[in-house]
Amino acid sequence: MRNQKPETRNQKILLSGNEAIAKGAIDAGCRFYAGYPITPQNEIIAYMAQHMPEAGGVFIQSESELAAINMVFGALASGARAMTSSSSPGISLMQEGISYIAAAELPAVIINIMRAGPGLGNIWPAQSDYFQAVKSGGHGDYHCLVFAPASVQEAYDLTVLSFELADKYRIPVIILGDGMLGQMMEPVTAEAAEKPQRPQKKIWAATGCKGRKPNVVKSFYLNMGELEQFNLKLQEKYQDIRHREQRYETFNTDDAEIILVAYGMMARLAKKAVESLREKGHKVGLLRPISLWPYPADILKEIISRQPSVRFLVVEMSYGQMLEDVQLTVNGRVKVDFLGRSGGGVPSEEEIINRVRRIAG
Repeated sequence: MRNQKPETRNQKILLSGNEAIAKGAIDAGCRFYAGYPITPQNEIIAYMAQHMPEAGGVFIQSESELAAINMVFGALASGARAMTSSSSPGISLMQEGISYIAAAELPAVIINIMRAGPGLGNIWPAQSDYFQAVKSGGHGDYHCLVFAPASVQEAYDLTVLSFELADKYRIPVIILGDGMLGQMMEPVTAEAAEKPQRPQKKIWAATGCKGRKPNVVKSFYLNMGELEQFNLKLQEKYQDIRHREQRYETFNTDDAEIILVAYGMMARLAKKAVESLREKGHKVGLLRPISLWPYPADILKEIISRQPSVRFLVVEMSYGQMLEDVQLTVNGRVKVDFLGRSGGGVPSEEEIINRVRRIAG
């Protein structure tokens, strides 16, 4: 569990969120990318098409999202650091492949720059893919690590981190952004570029077996009881990740009577609302989950234990998806309120302030 604080940064370059993710991947040692164009994440594909060959890697514009995720599966099985990206409908098409990758314990990095849905929807930002990401959109008892950046710098940093943790735990990692984050531009310090990543040799990879026992990458278990034992092994790994990888940021929570809970770009709007309310004397704070799975439940419980009269207001660009994780963690001990919009609607700072005032009476 960790409360991340900004580091001192020097030389900066101006990048969009999508470009920062793509650059972060290459700087982290990603040498295989396959993807299919869909707005609002096409800048990732464009950046990879231009820069992956320069880095000595492979770029493929696949014929579909189904093809892309399975090409990534093959590259991962051979030991490469590999990534794909898409937006909401495209990620839906990848779910079977993501389940296969999780079952094969392969270290994928998957980027979802969310757009509004359901269906084809529109290209406006949304956060309505939360359930799909954190509850495992494919079949079977598996999880992906899920991170939600709230700035272009964090999009870069979390992408680099995702490749490290994917290899560490042999697990798919999802970066969950939205159209606002993907398209906006901010200064970025690309620290990983100065210290190129050299991934350790993957002794489990299918690289040819001269002089050693063959490695088998699979997700198919036919013998009675074998698959259950494998699932139990996965659950042990997930418990370890829950313990070690909860990430969050807190802002003015120590004396807060009402704490907003928001992630990604929505957290930036919520933080501005907190600052405005503080100027008017309201004791309001912000909890920003950075890891969505594992959800930072420990800090919620800690806050409740020391501030038993606190209330939470969950603010998100969906109709209550993250709300469920907050309610499950709180377990009825304190009041949880909700403000949400979807379909491309974004709760404004004024809406948040008005809702807090009503809650405060």
